[in-house]
This record gives sequence, C-alpha cells and structure tokens, in this order.
Amino acid sequence: MTKSNFTRRGLLKTSAVAGAGVALPTIFTGSSAHAFTNEPTGSTVTLGFNVPQTGPYADEGADELRAYELAVEHLNGGGDGGMMNTFSSKALQGNGILGKKVEYVTGDTQTKSDAARASAKSMIEKDGAVMITGGSSSGVAVAVQALCQEAGIIFMAGLTHSNDTTGKDRKANGFRHFFNSYMSGAALAPVLANAYGTDRKAYHLTADYNWGYTTEEAVRASTEAMGWETVAAVKTPLTQTDFSSYIAPVLQSGADTLVLNHYGGNMVNSLTNAVQFGLRDKQVNGKDFQIVVPLYSRLMAKGAGANVKGIFGSTNWHWSLQDEGSKAFVKSFGTKYGFPPSQAAHTCYVQAMLYADAVERAGSFAPCAVAEALEGFEFDGMGNGPTLYRAEDHQCFKDVLVVKGKENPTSEFDLLEIVEVTPVDQVTYAPDHPQMGGPEATLGSCNNGA
Repeated sequence: MTKSNFTRRGLLKTSAVAGAGVALPTIFTGSSAHAFTNEPTGSTVTLGFNVPQTGPYADEGADELRAYELAVEHLNGGGDGGMMNTFSSKALQGNGILGKKVEYVTGDTQTKSDAARASAKSMIEKDGAVMITGGSSSGVAVAVQALCQEAGIIFMAGLTHSNDTTGKDRKANGFRHFFNSYMSGAALAPVLANAYGTDRKAYHLTADYNWGYTTEEAVRASTEAMGWETVAAVKTPLTQTDFSSYIAPVLQSGADTLVLNHYGGNMVNSLTNAVQFGLRDKQVNGKDFQIVVPLYSRLMAKGAGANVKGIFGSTNWHWSLQDEGSKAFVKSFGTKYGFPPSQAAHTCYVQAMLYADAVERAGSFAPCAVAEALEGFEFDGMGNGPTLYRAEDHQCFKDVLVVKGKENPTSEFDLLEIVEVTPVDQVTYAPDHPQMGGPEATLGSCNNGA
C-alpha cells in the first residue's frame, strides 16, 4: 500500500529525518508532577515505526510495516481484531490505547545505525512519538534502544537476534520479543548432531557486525560442545553482494560443513554462491558436505529458492503453526495483503500489541509504568505458546522452532517445514551468562525523560 493510501486513511503522519546533531527531546507536560517525554494530551497517541525501507533487509522492513498497519487497525477497532481475540490478556478493547486513537509515523533505518538514530530522533522530537519500534538489524536495534533510553521513550525491538540487544547492551527502556543467537545455537545443536553426527569440521562465514559475531559465538559454542571442530571463521561485509571470493577458500579448508551467519539478502546471495560452487554435491572427510543457516525467514527462503531444500536453521515463528493465535494472525494478515506473514511481521505485530496492552494495564503511557507492566509479564495466545518477558533483561522466553527447507514445496510460501519445537527450558540461560555480557551487564534505571 502506498504512502498516499495511508495518508488518506488518516493514520500516517510524515516525518522528516533529523540531522545527527539534533538535541535530545524536551517535549514534556510541565503541569503534571508525573510528566514524561511526549505525554499524550489530546485524543490521539503517536507511535514511531522505524524499519529498513531500503538496504539489504528491506524485504523484512516492508513486511514489518504491513504488520504495524494491521496492528493499528486492530487497536483502533477495525478489521477482525486478529490476535487481540486470542491474547490471554483482555485489557485491549479496540478503542485505541487508553481511549486515544492510535496514529503513527514511519522512518527508514536503511539498515544503518546512524540513519536509524536520526529517523528515531525525528519521530520523537518532531512528531511526538511516545514509543519507537521496528528494525531488522541488531546494530540498528542497539543504537536506537540507546537513543530511546536517553530520550525517555519505550523501545519495543523488532527483528533483532543478536545476544547484545538484551545482553551486554540491554536497557531499562528496551524490550525484545524476538529470540536470540544463544537460543538458536541451543535449539540447533541437538538437531544437527542427530542429522549429521558429532564429528564435523565447520567453516563459518559471518556478517561483520554484532549480530554476526554473537550468532557465530553461539553456534560455535553449542556445536563444539557436542564435538564439532571449527576450522575457520571469516567476517564478510554487510554490504557484500557477491560471496564467490569467500566461498572458494572453503573448498581447500578441509571443512565438511559451512555455517552461514548471514541474514536477508546476504544469506540469499552467499547460499546461492555456495550452491553454484557445487558445495552441496561434494563429499569431504567421507561425508556429504552440508550447509547450515542459523537464522531463517520465509522471505529469505523465497529469495534463495530451491537452494534452501534440506538446509536446517531456526526461526522465531512460522505461518504454518496451528495454535489459535497464529491462525488468527495469518487469517487477518492474509485477508488484508493476500499472502502469509513473515516472522518479522509477526514479532512486530506482537510488540505493538504488547506495548498497547502494557499501557492499558498500567493505566499510563509513562515509560516506567509501562516497563513495570512488562517486566515479569507472562502471556499466551500470541503465536509462540506460553511466553515470559523476563524482568532481569527484558528478553522474552518461549519455545524455539528448528526448521529446514522443504524438499517438495506446494506453493511459493510453503518453503520451510518445522522439524522441532524446542522447549523453552532448553533455550533458557542465566541473565549473567557470559554470552550476554556477564555480571557487568545490567539494565540500569528506567527513564521517563522528564
């Protein structure tokens, strides 16, 4: 749907991108003893949706915006209500948030931290956004979360998988529903051991930013613990489009497994290059060569086509799930857009709903009141089964899906099959786990901004 369509529906405010030097917001309601940044005083409340509309993760960003629009529609009483009908909390009534009609502004992160911070600043300072959400890059998430902490705004992270977001870079004003690198490693290792054995030599190609680093660390730790050997780990630029020069050395390394710590367009291109080099047709060390993609999405599977067949990975959610929440969301999204939602769409819809619900339960838009309502919150009916927003690090804990590329897909959307639902206990870790920054990593204090 075009911007003009949004504008005509009266839901979208346009937002100019602020320069890097713009001061932090000072938009407070001075008459209130409990004033906070961008306290809504009229009949509407504005949310800020900050997603990659350009760059290597733009496909995810487009689906995130679709989900956010659907969430706003449901919050304002339109459509069929989606997962509001299956959500275990019944605080939302379809009359906006605390009776205020929900409006929103959008920004383009460009999958760049500086651009993401600039667009978030603009939405906070110029448009009065009371909450920022979105993103499809952990580097962006960490940067915007820090900005929101300084500004006194709640940040509901979108698609961010790096341990750092709720690990060493966790913030009291930030919350993540999506799973993380540690969880992927913990869920994948037993499945890989069962499928490929415990005597493997792995070669890692890793996106050169914090998501790539923590994903490589998590997968290495879990696979080495079961007996695999890591023979090499090579960083690749996020801007890389042709990975041929990185694939060629794999053939001389003695590795029999390639782990692609890549996401979005990077993964589509690197996997395509690996298949073009014939890796999947080779035998090394007396074993069929294998490729692993730690973090999957349907959008990536679609981009990579037949190359994903039989390749294992993990995912936060999949549209084929048959719980009532997933079915309700797939129905709502499919009716509106004509195709099933991605995991990026799912987590962003859920984050918007969880924020709105927390405001209703708190009876306030004040960030610290919202944070208190989210900390330790247990819920169900949102597509992932019973879920906990842990108070110590603001990370959601729930079951994790291990998937693989379908050998015989029945449609362009039926590309991944769920091979294991890993129980939450298997992917749970202590808040001070070394991969999460250790004992030094703390949330700090919540900031209301005033």
